[in-house]
Amino acid sequence: MDNRNMRTIGVLTSGGDAPGMNAAIRAVVRTGVYYGIKVCGVQRGYNGLINGEISELRARDVSEILHRGGTMLMTARCLEFKTPEGQQRALHIARVFGLDGLIVIGGDGSFQGARALSNAGLPTVAMPGTIDNDIGCSEYTIGYDTCLNTVKDAIDKIRDTASSHERCSVIEVMGRAAGYIALEAGIACGAEVIVIPEKEFSFDEDVLRVILEAKTRGKKHAIVIVAEGIGGAMEMAKNIEVATGIESRATILGHVQRGGSPTVRDRVIASRMGSKCVELLLEGKSNRVVCMQNGRITDVDINEGLSMKKDIPQDMLDLIGKLSV
Repeated sequence: MDNRNMRTIGVLTSGGDAPGMNAAIRAVVRTGVYYGIKVCGVQRGYNGLINGEISELRARDVSEILHRGGTMLMTARCLEFKTPEGQQRALHIARVFGLDGLIVIGGDGSFQGARALSNAGLPTVAMPGTIDNDIGCSEYTIGYDTCLNTVKDAIDKIRDTASSHERCSVIEVMGRAAGYIALEAGIACGAEVIVIPEKEFSFDEDVLRVILEAKTRGKKHAIVIVAEGIGGAMEMAKNIEVATGIESRATILGHVQRGGSPTVRDRVIASRMGSKCVELLLEGKSNRVVCMQNGRITDVDINEGLSMKKDIPQDMLDLIGKLSV
């Protein structure tokens, strides 16, 4: 386990923030301390790495962050880092600060940066921190469970007023090009309609007909969940009202889905993944992604991880139609 060449490691968060990132940072720092390794926090992602925003983190520095959403290290997009010149500058700054290795917490865009640094000679490992749950090599990403619970709470509240006014509520949730948030939140909240990029839909057959049949059965309201990758919640609500005469309202939940105290699941998995990242570096491994497969925390080559696609199981897609009757 002990790699004597690994004396100082850095940790950064990149891309969109996600609940549980602080738990991962805490695990990296405290696992490093446990093994006698100095850990430095890099502020504002790759942008901070390029600009030398790096300072040591001790065990006490990460106290009282486990329950906090967001990321204490902050995060920022960095177009400069996407260039060969920016990557070389980042590598130079890492050496100036004596970083023997780096841990990156983020999504697939962040993984590409980690791969670039690994290929340039800085041992780097990454772990998936994104509410979208869209990393192909991992069945779970940090922040997803907290996001689902936030969306669930919002939909439950919207249903109360939708029922009181006998309305149709069209709710757009995040997820980029993936429909995992919409699908699982929709199933959990009893949505009549779930529209996601992974499943073709007809507005007449899969939206209007389902809503009208539910009304015929005596339902006083309807909930339609639309994934961000489909979008158009405002227009869909308008079209539903014109076609059915049912008063319809649209709600775009937006960035409220990113915030909040992480759930137990996110805290525990983030802690396990963060600790695993440190141990991989100490084993002399680089260019790896820590991930969850078959319920186990494991790791894969970054190139392999980035090439993998993640599909929603067919039985989950079938469940949408079964539960909407």
